[in-house]
Amino acid sequence: MSEETDDRKTLVLTGASRGIGHATVQRFSDENWRIITCSREDIPAHCKADPNWTHHIPTDLADPASVKAFIDQANEILGKQPVHALVNNAAISPKSSMKERLGCLNGDLDQWRKVYELNLFTPLSLCRGFAAALGRAGRLETEDGKRPGAAICNITSIAGHAIHPFAGSAYSTSKAGLSALTRELAVEFAQLGVRVNAVAPGEIETGMIGPEYEPLIPRIPMQRMGAPEEVAGAVFQLCNADFGYVTGTEIFVTGGQHVY
Repeated sequence: MSEETDDRKTLVLTGASRGIGHATVQRFSDENWRIITCSREDIPAHCKADPNWTHHIPTDLADPASVKAFIDQANEILGKQPVHALVNNAAISPKSSMKERLGCLNGDLDQWRKVYELNLFTPLSLCRGFAAALGRAGRLETEDGKRPGAAICNITSIAGHAIHPFAGSAYSTSKAGLSALTRELAVEFAQLGVRVNAVAPGEIETGMIGPEYEPLIPRIPMQRMGAPEEVAGAVFQLCNADFGYVTGTEIFVTGGQHVY
């Protein structure tokens, strides 16, 4: 299928090689979306056979120059085609050499700047960089006159709303900032027909989770950790037409942990 005649919706997603990002790509692919991704690592070999996962661009999302290069390359791929969803998923949460939480007193300030660059400034740069392509989808109208619109979904965190025993202060405060940025973007992007929401995961079983997280389970009303696919499902719903009147919202995918 040529890009000129491709009628699939298009997703742009960061941090695609594993965990929540990878599960989100799989969910959108199952729904027959065309997918453009980036991450520092290449995608698994078997994913290259996915006909919907059309482009993956290796990118250092903590480097503004690399982020700009990704935006430029992705927009060149798109041409005049719209982007229907942007998912800002990539993030970092540095630990000490002993894998201990880094707080306000023991965290290196240069590391704080790197965390904020990737976790907060990169999502802002991507929203700005794809605003025109998102706006093209936002202005499209269906046959019944309703606007299907476009959507941005920022992956925040439960750690952005309460002190977390393992998430460092730089990570937590950057995610709190991303929650606030989501609200600001929702107001400005509404003029383009683009909705902006966030999903805040709790304890999700990914490669970042170790045995030290087990004591947190009693603090989860559902008494289990979540699966990446459950986060991906929430992201997908926020990006489809059923949620067409939802913007500026943050959905907690925590098994109820955030209510404590």
